Amino acid sequence: MEAATVPEGFAPARFSTGFLDVAGPYYTRKDADHIEVGIRIGEGHINGIDVAHGGVLTTLADVALSYQLFVSEKPHLPIATINLNTNFLSGAQLGEWIVAHAYIDRKGSRTAYCHGNIVAGERLLMTMTGVFALLRK
Repeated sequence: MEAATVPEGFAPARFSTGFLDVAGPYYTRKDADHIEVGIRIGEGHINGIDVAHGGVLTTLADVALSYQLFVSEKPHLPIATINLNTNFLSGAQLGEWIVAHAYIDRKGSRTAYCHGNIVAGERLLMTMTGVFALLRK
């Protein structure tokens, strides 16, 4: 992906290798109170009805919520998803830049609760909530 196609302030994500390398590429940016995770919808993300597959948006939701928790402490927290709820509101089109916004609602010693949304510009694509295990040592 050319750097010119990534909005200002976003940098390549430094997630673990594997599935997320295939599902992405992802980009992150720190906003005032949360992390933003962005992705440009490419040919490999499109389904049979010419919008981004629901799995693309669901993966982005899980990535954004868990990454917000991961970076919320130093050293970073290992995270495992317990529950993820998504509401699909609109489809993402080929070539669109979409951004997930993630917020921590409550974080205990072993469990955390988050919410967020995914947008394409001003258009709301998805809302999401999640419960995550904090794998503290």
